[in-house]
Amino acid sequence: MKLSEFKFKLPEELIATEPAAVRDESRLMVLHRTTGEIEHKVFKEILDYFDSGDVFVFNDTKVFPARLFGNKEKTGAKIEVFLLRELNEEHKLWDVLVEPARKIRIGNKLYFGLDDSMVAEVIDNTTSRGRTLRFLYDGPHDEFKANLYALGETPLPEYIKRQPTPEDAERYQCIFAKNEGAVVAPAAGLHFSRELMKRMEIKGVDAGFLTLHSGLGNYREIDVEDLTKHRMDSEQMEVNEELVSLVNKAKDEERRICSIGTSTLRAIESTVGMNGHIKSFSGWTNKFIFPPYDFTVCNALVSNFHLPYSVMLMMVAAFGDYEKVMHAYDVAVEEKYRFGAYGDAMLVID
Repeated sequence: MKLSEFKFKLPEELIATEPAAVRDESRLMVLHRTTGEIEHKVFKEILDYFDSGDVFVFNDTKVFPARLFGNKEKTGAKIEVFLLRELNEEHKLWDVLVEPARKIRIGNKLYFGLDDSMVAEVIDNTTSRGRTLRFLYDGPHDEFKANLYALGETPLPEYIKRQPTPEDAERYQCIFAKNEGAVVAPAAGLHFSRELMKRMEIKGVDAGFLTLHSGLGNYREIDVEDLTKHRMDSEQMEVNEELVSLVNKAKDEERRICSIGTSTLRAIESTVGMNGHIKSFSGWTNKFIFPPYDFTVCNALVSNFHLPYSVMLMMVAAFGDYEKVMHAYDVAVEEKYRFGAYGDAMLVID
């Protein structure tokens, strides 16, 4: 397929800049992918479509405060550093993006905090904006991480055009988030409240967890029209034996297996074997899913409403049928659904 086939008109005012007042009270569009029927619900009604023995698979990655502001040595010029991932714990090496990139060179020292208490040295260029930093901190690793994160801000997506608030540290995070490493929240999981998780348990719908540390590649502009030529950034992931047993048993029993979010779906599809079962995996994936694609494990998907041209929209279209999904997006715009990470959700089901 072509990039231009994922264009649609999205009024700016439909991009959510604040979360719903209550997590599970955002709107939910239900798209039946076999018939194309569309229903309009509230998110907490999602359990009406599932039975005891069905499985929800969540991504339990945890977002860390990745955006830092500081200044350059000597000039005092203001700089922004976006932490991507820790490369080496012992030497406190980090893969980062910097702004303004042209002024931040190898050998420069960067200072963070009101009293310049955190210092980093640029030791390598990785891309035009990418750098490797070594933090010059003498102390235990846990203490270093705590002090570093205390200086950081919640990495809200760029399309949310406002400064992060203390509330974002809680709301741009799933309640079940556990394994730190993401700079992009798995947005579909943001709709789940403790009450909804408890109702799942009472109904007998099983919850399974995997980890995929979502990175900025989710928002990187695709610069090729032919989607077969696009390369996704690699993201670290882990699928354990507990989830493998849960999912494969549900598949064998022909239960509903619902992926909560596109990051979860990508991780599952990265671990499917020839027999249609998933297997445990710890490593990296750069799997890029777009139509047409044959999914073998999940038969339901929860995903937020995504922006035009996004890789997440492409994955939803691959899962729910391109024509039906793009029509549903037109309906979502007409009905003024909210788009983006803080927006409303769609359930794609048979």
